[in-house]
Amino acid sequence: MDNEKYITIKELAELKGVSPRAIRLSLKKYVIREITVKGGKSFEILLSSIEPDLQEKYYSKIIPTYTKKQLPSPTDFHKPDRAKVIALARLDLLNLWKNERQNQQNRTQFDNDFLGAYNAQVLYPEIYAKLGKVSIGTLQRWKRILGNSNNYELLIPNYHYEDYSRTCLTDYEKQIFLKLLLHPNKFSIGKAISLTQYVLKTQSAEYIPAAPTFRRFANWYKANYFDKWILLRDGEKALKEDVIPHIKRDTSKIDVGEVLVADGKRLNFQVINPFTGKPCRATLIGFLDWKSTALVGYEIMIEENTQNIASALRNAILNLGKIPKFVYLDNGRAFRGKYFIGSAKFDEIGLKGIYE
Repeated sequence: MDNEKYITIKELAELKGVSPRAIRLSLKKYVIREITVKGGKSFEILLSSIEPDLQEKYYSKIIPTYTKKQLPSPTDFHKPDRAKVIALARLDLLNLWKNERQNQQNRTQFDNDFLGAYNAQVLYPEIYAKLGKVSIGTLQRWKRILGNSNNYELLIPNYHYEDYSRTCLTDYEKQIFLKLLLHPNKFSIGKAISLTQYVLKTQSAEYIPAAPTFRRFANWYKANYFDKWILLRDGEKALKEDVIPHIKRDTSKIDVGEVLVADGKRLNFQVINPFTGKPCRATLIGFLDWKSTALVGYEIMIEENTQNIASALRNAILNLGKIPKFVYLDNGRAFRGKYFIGSAKFDEIGLKGIYE
């Protein structure tokens, strides 16, 4: 919050065209801070908390020389490389900042106004779309890196854009390397590399890839096939404990109504138990659609049982107008009944649980 821009009550009053008293009466609408002035105490308003149109009006008043400019069309690169686009955008912003900063007497105030307008997407929004927010420290760092040069390549981000799946290793070399890498003895990557190179050497291979080539492929394989990595090196128990519970499911691949999730919740108010006449807390059984997270069907009963669970599912199906492909049940006792998931005795007489 210390680096945020604050304005006075008088400045906000001028922007809105009202009296300072009107602003003081409406301070609760904004984020404010208390300051000490000659007459006692006053308040300042956080600029980013006022209306967006007033923010733009403020910046256009205090920095009239800043005009929205189009990015110059780059002519020195021939293919749409994201790293080069970012570097060129950095160079444009840096040059604009340096050129307009030269004739400023109060450069600290200029830096605050320049970056405030830029980060509010009022100034050079085309550059902001490529770079996002920038701090004064970042601009200073780019200036040091560039020095007296105007070579945009110095500002290319040090991201790793390589696709390590496109390796120079042949299928046979991959086969030998993965057999050692995924061995239950859990060889380290370095050990697997040295053993692979030894095997290739004993087979009089014409070309043996260097260790970094194998290591890049190993890191890529582990990042993209972590489940196989754990299963083959550490076993099924490690897969169940360390991998499967943390798998993220992609809800974009399902449609509304295909997967329902059931759960029960004890309500936070009391009702009269019709069987005992005593007050008790009823239970809500709900079925949520996984895709939309909407509560599509529910039932309220005194206790969880197979009847109200089935009734809640029926209400969900009627509400959706379709039968779900999958239904996930809670771990409660009623949800684990053989009525839903079946049992050995049910199998003997040819019956299955209705959710199987």
